[in-house]
Amino acid sequence: VISMFYRSPKKVCQFGLVLACAGFLASCDRLLTPDFNTDVTELRSGAYVLDPDHATLLWKINHLGFSTFIGRFNDFDASLDFDPDNIANSSLEVVINTAGLDINNEVFAEELLGSNWFDAETFPQAVYRSTSLVETVDEDTFLFEGDLTLKGVTAPVQLEINFHGGGRNFLTRSYTMGFSATGKFMRSDFGLDRFTSFGVGDEIELEIHVEFQEASEES
Repeated sequence: VISMFYRSPKKVCQFGLVLACAGFLASCDRLLTPDFNTDVTELRSGAYVLDPDHATLLWKINHLGFSTFIGRFNDFDASLDFDPDNIANSSLEVVINTAGLDINNEVFAEELLGSNWFDAETFPQAVYRSTSLVETVDEDTFLFEGDLTLKGVTAPVQLEINFHGGGRNFLTRSYTMGFSATGKFMRSDFGLDRFTSFGVGDEIELEIHVEFQEASEES
């Protein structure tokens, strides 16, 4: 019984070191960004520009009921005009270069960029602009209405945006804000309706993860 509770000095030291390391890692984000704040109303207002090194734009579609096919756009830019005191006054613009399509399949990617699909040569960019606040979901999540222009067609698309917080990034020394967003739209609304009658999904799901830096600090 005694041996069950006995720990050698070496093991006690190792255990203490593990606990110390765990505590350090748990608080590491606070050490690196001591002014980080998750309260939306405490974030800085003003113009922000996208940090392209920390930006991900994914799209998902049902593939014949077997799986979810996932692609991404690697080349896009965005600007955010943020008003924490009145979120409805905030606005977001995203410009996507369709040639930046990435599906980890070069042959199929070329087909998708062709005239039967995105027709990237004729329509090299897709643009999303927020237009109004639809709903405050909770203290840091907001549903925005916006217009998506794709293949020359403009139609409304809603984005649910969740603000993660903001603070000074110790690597860049720039005040940084981050959020994630999700949205859905029907690809057939934009003339991308091939194979919808054969079981390839019409609904596109968007998933966005981004960081923005204060524009004044970038200039």
